[in-house]
Amino acid sequence: MSIRIALSKGRIFEETVPLLKAAGIVASEDPETSRKLIIPTNRGDVSVIIVRASDVPTYVQYGAADLGIAGKDVLLEHGGAGLYQPLDLGIAKCRMMVAVPERFDYEAAVRQGARLRVATKYLKTAREHFAAKGVHVDLIKLYGSMELAPLVGLADAIVDLVSSGNTLRANELKAVEEIMPISARLIVNQAALKLKRLQIQPVIDAFRAASLKESA
Repeated sequence: MSIRIALSKGRIFEETVPLLKAAGIVASEDPETSRKLIIPTNRGDVSVIIVRASDVPTYVQYGAADLGIAGKDVLLEHGGAGLYQPLDLGIAKCRMMVAVPERFDYEAAVRQGARLRVATKYLKTAREHFAAKGVHVDLIKLYGSMELAPLVGLADAIVDLVSSGNTLRANELKAVEEIMPISARLIVNQAALKLKRLQIQPVIDAFRAASLKESA
C-alpha cells in the first residue's frame, strides 16, 4: 500500500523537509521550482502532493491524501471533521492577532461598545473571539493583503497571522490583541490510519521524535 502526504508550498514545506528526512522520506523535486503537483520521493510507496494551505485538511479528510501538515489557523476554520491530529509539530510558528491603524484607539472603541468592521480570512476564529469578548463586529471576508483594508477605509481592524510584525509596521498598523499562538500540525485521515497503520504509524513516530528533538 502506498501513502500520500499533502503539503503546501512555502514556509510549511521548508520546515517539514527535516521531519520528512527523519522519517526516511526525501522529495525528488523542490515544489518551489517544479511544476509537478504530485512529487515522488526516494521511497516508492510514498508521494507528496502540493496543494493550497487552506485545502490540505480537505484532501486529507476525503482520503485523497493519507497525511498532511496544516497550520492550526487552517484547521480551526476547517473544523477538523474526519481528521486525527496526533502532533503539534512546533513549526511555522506565528500568532493570530487583532491589528488596527497606529492612530486607532482600539481599547476605547471596545470600551464604548462600538461596532467594528473587521477584515479577515479567518471568519470562524474571529467570530468566536469577538463574541467571547462581547464585541459587536461586522466581518469582511478577504483572501489576502489584509493590511490594505484599514488603509483604504474598508475595515477598522484586521485579524491575521503575525510573525515578525514587519508588514504591519510597514503599513502603519499595530497589533493590539493576541487571539492565540499558531503552529503547524500533523493530520491523518482516520480511515487511512486503520487501513494503512503499518505504513503510517512509523511516519507519525518519526515526526514525533524529530519534533521533540527540535524543541529540546
